[in-house]
Formats: sequence, structure tokens, C-alpha cells
Amino acid sequence: MTSQPTPRDIRRWRRFLAAERAEAAVYRDLASRRSGEEREILLALAAAEKRHENHWLKLLGDQAGRALPTDPRTRMLGFLARRFGSVFVLALAQRAESRSPYLDDADATDTMAADEAVHEEVVRALATRGRQRLSGTFRAAVFGANDGLVSNLALVLGMSAAGLPTAIVLLSGVAGLLAGALSMAAGEYVSVRSQLELERAAAHGPVATEAVPHLDVDENELALVYRARGMSAEEAELHAAEVLAGRNAETATVDAEHNPIGTALGAAASSFAFFASGAVIPVIPYLLGAEGLTAVIIASVLVGIALLLTGSVVGLLSGASPLKRALRQLAIGYGAAAATYLLGLLFGVSVG
Repeated sequence: MTSQPTPRDIRRWRRFLAAERAEAAVYRDLASRRSGEEREILLALAAAEKRHENHWLKLLGDQAGRALPTDPRTRMLGFLARRFGSVFVLALAQRAESRSPYLDDADATDTMAADEAVHEEVVRALATRGRQRLSGTFRAAVFGANDGLVSNLALVLGMSAAGLPTAIVLLSGVAGLLAGALSMAAGEYVSVRSQLELERAAAHGPVATEAVPHLDVDENELALVYRARGMSAEEAELHAAEVLAGRNAETATVDAEHNPIGTALGAAASSFAFFASGAVIPVIPYLLGAEGLTAVIIASVLVGIALLLTGSVVGLLSGASPLKRALRQLAIGYGAAAATYLLGLLFGVSVG
């Protein structure tokens, strides 16, 4: 800049300086909990933020002053990075990078604006790695808990609206919890067991050790194995020739230590626990002795809080707005519960 900076410019530059320092610290904290390539990438991001910090220091000169506090969002990122260093932090960092003000700021260089755009994609890719690592468990947890929340809330609200005694509503809620959790567990067991059996059937078996020395080198039947596995004719012939030259059997065997029964049982137990953890919440007021409309309101509020929580977590992990995802989850859950409550009212009137 050629003109003297205004007090407003100074304040803005100092805010940018504080933000760059805080973001660099977040990436360093995340790197301290990583290893290998991910650690190197996070440290490179921190180094880039340091370059941006130097830009604002150069503009500020003697007016840099004491470090300003960062905005609450960045402070929260730093706290989470130091305590957990999880995919949730990367998802939040992705959203923070997407809101960079440098595109519209005349004092930020084009390179800095481009850096921030690239940083968003880098952090998105790192967050995606984390999402993929926990996608199966997370999916089962969220959908299992949500199924329990919505289905059991709908059940107890419908029964309450029909005017049935509290004891019957409570019994129905507990029965719904157990029936739903057992159904989820059985379905998950069958699904995972069937998937594992299909994978084992499709896995490459070994080429028998005793058969390899007796194969006809000229006919090279072994090449047919590799062609059937997807190699081209040339690749199959070359690979078969290498195996025959060594006269050693392949080692591509099915993992003998993989236990499909244990894995399927684990998935079933997880599904049971996830569903039950959600389904128990609508029953809590009835377990504590609440009745009638009071129990309905308390159950609805508790489930609403749980739906907001699971929705916001989904939003964070997906890089989307946590608030929008939370409200969407709440609307879906309350919509289903309201429908059964109205049906319960109609049913109760018809039998009365």
C-alpha cells in the first residue's frame, strides 16, 4: 500500500494476523497426533499459514502490538485439536477455510487467496480419509440411534394419544425397544455374515503347491488362472512364466484368521446397542412415573435434543452446516411422531 493505513486497516490486519496464528497452531496440534504423510501435510499447511502471518506482520510493522484474541470458532477448533485431534476437527477446519475473506480483501495477495482455496481442498481430502475410516461404525451408530429415537417416540406417542393407561404405554415402549433392537441386530448379523461369505467365495484361492511342478510349461495352463482373474493374455502369460520359473506356488490365499462369525456377531451387538440407546430415551419419562400429556412433552423434548445432536454431528462430518442438518433431522423425527400421535387421537376417539 502506498497510502498511510487507517486505524480501521490496522484493526483488520491485526484480526487477520491473529487468525493466521491460530490456524497454524490448529494444524500443528493436529500434526502432533498424526504420523507419516498426514503429519507432513498438516505441517505444510501450518507453514503456509506462517507465510500469511508474515505478510500481515510486514504490513503492520511496529503497529502489530499484542496478539489479539481469535474468534470463538477458531478458539474452539484449537481446543478440539489439542484434546481430540479427530476427523470432527478437520471437518470444522474445512468449513473455516471455505470462509476465507482474502478474495475480497485488497490487502491480501492473490497468492494468499489461492492458498486458502487450496487449503480447503487439502483439508477436505484429509477429512474424507477420516470419514472413510469410521464410515461403517458411524453410519451404524447414527442410523441405529435415529431409528430407535423416532420409532419408539412414534410408538409411545401414538399409544398415549389413544388414551391407553401409562402402564400399557410403558410396556409398549419397552417391548418396542427390545423388538426393534433385536430386529436390527438380526438384520445386521445376516447382512454382514452374507457379505463376508460372498467375499470369501469371490476371493482368490491358492494355486496348489503340489500342482505347480507338474504343469506343462508349453501349454501353460496356469496362465488361464490369471486371465480369469482379469489379467490380459500377455500379462497372464508373463506372470505364469515367472511362477513356473520359480516352481513356487502363489501365496494369494484367503485370510484364514478372518472370523466371519465373530465379525457378524460384533456388528449385531453394535446395532442392538445403537438402536437401544435411542429407543430408551422416549421411555424415560414413563419409567420415572410421568403420565399423560406431561410424559408426551418430556419424551418429545428429550428426543428432540437427541435428534439435534445426531443431526449436527452428521453435518460436521459431512462438511455441511451442522444447524441445517440438525433441523432437518428434527423435522423428520417430529414429523413421523406427529403422524402417529394424530392417528392415536383418531383411534382413541373411535373406540371411546
